[in-house]
Amino acid sequence: MAIEPYRRLLTLPGVRTLLLVGLLARIPSTAMGITLTLHIRSLGLGWLAAGAVGTATTVGMAIGSPLAGRFVDRHGLRPVLLVTTVAQLAFWSSAWALPYPVLVVASVAAGLLSLPVFSVIRQCLTALVPSEQRRIGFSLDSIMVELAYMTGPALGVVGITLLGSGWTMCVVGAGLTCSGVALALLNPPIRSAEELEAPEEKVLRRQWLTPGLITLLGTASASTFVLTATELSLVATIEQAGATAWTGLGIGLWCVYSLIGGFVYGGLSRGFSPLLLIGAMGVLTIPVGLVGADWRWVLVALVPAGMLCAPGLSSTVETLSRWVPVGARGEAMGLHGTALLIGGAASAPIAGAIIDGAGPGWALAAAGVVGVVMVLVALPFWRRIPEPVEQPVTAAV
Repeated sequence: MAIEPYRRLLTLPGVRTLLLVGLLARIPSTAMGITLTLHIRSLGLGWLAAGAVGTATTVGMAIGSPLAGRFVDRHGLRPVLLVTTVAQLAFWSSAWALPYPVLVVASVAAGLLSLPVFSVIRQCLTALVPSEQRRIGFSLDSIMVELAYMTGPALGVVGITLLGSGWTMCVVGAGLTCSGVALALLNPPIRSAEELEAPEEKVLRRQWLTPGLITLLGTASASTFVLTATELSLVATIEQAGATAWTGLGIGLWCVYSLIGGFVYGGLSRGFSPLLLIGAMGVLTIPVGLVGADWRWVLVALVPAGMLCAPGLSSTVETLSRWVPVGARGEAMGLHGTALLIGGAASAPIAGAIIDGAGPGWALAAAGVVGVVMVLVALPFWRRIPEPVEQPVTAAV
């Protein structure tokens, strides 16, 4: 592994600024979930009520992500950023005062019009970075995502502790507004110079949304299924050991594993198939529960699987960028975001039920099996992938 590939990447015009703005823009986005949850708890409502709002937001985001990407493909970046930024400002500046039933409905709308930071950064990174450097670019982007997830939720908890939920929600809204404005002012390209100069053609959605691509999205979804179950199992293991105060440290170390793995993967001379990386992550997750109830040994056992988290996710984005024509890239990145959301949303109740009934070790094993099974399902379709569409297009129809 060498630093030189990263140095060359960061010398490309616009890449360094895009990654920095992307990191800062993702921090308030990663703080949204915990802020909403703790706000509802502060109202004296239970975890079920908090989970319902989280589910409502997730449903909205799952629907809105590919729609936002489709609008970006057709109308450009700035109009989408303008609409979603205004929507987030309206929601977060008023959500603290909404009665719970209204908050649930408003959460669906806020999710539907969520700021598409994650998919937009990846789409623009694809336009700025040549295909031979995209693995390194998406690996570095995955590191930025890990840093955001290590920062945003922690700041949300600190904010509610010091300022209360109302003020913290306003701060999150201000952060999202600044993020949207910064991205709109930066206005990074969604197509490379070569793609803009090439002839424009339309392509039907069925030409790029193939069974192979669908199974790629399913594999990405399986990865977040494994990750969410791992997080819940780790928290449960620490709680059962009576060491709840160490929960933040445990999750932070697990994120560091992923961050290191992403950095190492980006510096390798060649990449690997997402099927191999995510399948290996699932296989290595299955036996983690066998180390026993000592959460410290569980953390040690999570090192191999943890180091494959960022590489596995970044490889799905890299593959997607190669398989999808440029005119449908935004919609495809949005579908990728939806797949990640579905995996996490499906994992939480399933892993929770297994933890309650059989213990966190079995939840880890079940999650690993899900990852492996999805990879096996995708494998035959993977061998029949058509060549990627090379010509730029105006939009998918």
